[in-house]
Amino acid sequence: MTSSSQNQTVGVIGAGAWGTALAIHAARKGRRTWLWAREPEVIEQINELRENKMFLKGFPIPESLHATDDLERVVRESPIVLTVMPTPHVAGMAALMAPWLTDDHTIVSCSKGIDNESLETVNEIFERVLPRRLHAGLSYLSGPSFAAEVAIGSPTAVTIAATDRKLTRYLQKELSSDRFRCYASNDVIGVEMGGALKNVMAIAVGTADGLGFGSNARAALITRGLAEITRLAVRKGGNPLTSQGLAGMGDLVLTCTGDLSRNRTVGLRLGKGETIAEILGSMTAVAEGVLTSRSAWRLAQAHGVDVPIIETTYRVVHEGMTPLAALEHLMSRELKDELSLW
Repeated sequence: MTSSSQNQTVGVIGAGAWGTALAIHAARKGRRTWLWAREPEVIEQINELRENKMFLKGFPIPESLHATDDLERVVRESPIVLTVMPTPHVAGMAALMAPWLTDDHTIVSCSKGIDNESLETVNEIFERVLPRRLHAGLSYLSGPSFAAEVAIGSPTAVTIAATDRKLTRYLQKELSSDRFRCYASNDVIGVEMGGALKNVMAIAVGTADGLGFGSNARAALITRGLAEITRLAVRKGGNPLTSQGLAGMGDLVLTCTGDLSRNRTVGLRLGKGETIAEILGSMTAVAEGVLTSRSAWRLAQAHGVDVPIIETTYRVVHEGMTPLAALEHLMSRELKDELSLW
């Protein structure tokens, strides 16, 4: 971990909407910022047109931000590296970065999901793939933060989790601004589970809204969805209080109700009668909840946790269950105590 410096270079791995927004934020703080991208057209647009027209159209790119496909250069020149890629690509990208990472690097994971094959959260993937000597520099950013609003400079609050309190306090200072406030947490599991599972709940809430079920159903799904997130997080070793914070309730409410939510949009379209194949075929950005619904359901089964909303969302997305049948199933289940933990 390096000392704080206003001239610290920041590298962002992944030039989708969220990665671009975080890179804009870092550059706006006056930092020299590298943004690594796969797509040559994205690199050209950012460096020449000062805009990412493919993934974050309409937001100007600061002059101190430069895009490149040279991963080695980004990692070697950036003491702080923000990794922002879909969960299925996390292990491969971590392995590619590993040869150039040193004990002085700080890695901030900004991905949210659970791997479909290994059922690992992003922190578990990083800890498996990267050498143990690098684990002390790992941290995880989550919370209610639409990319477009971060890019434009709307007030935003997020959580940064790491096992080392000194690391989270260092990153709070490095990444916070007058429009982007970072809170610290040492509950990595709780923060990771909240960030992953809220995407599944957003599909469920969007589906209910697409069916026209109204505000009562939306509030019920959000509240009971939070109960499922908490149960699964606690079974994995998380702190139940984290579910009440920014990475839990905060991100859940945003993703389930905000018009910019890709996962909510998937649900809305399912509720209105489109198939999942039609929906995904028309999207350029990734809706993490589609894949996470499968891994979350499998993870809950493995740990013996009751997650009826996650289960029905999985069955709608992957097994062809109709949205109306899913909602009717949820309402007709055996009656239970509200505060039942498992």
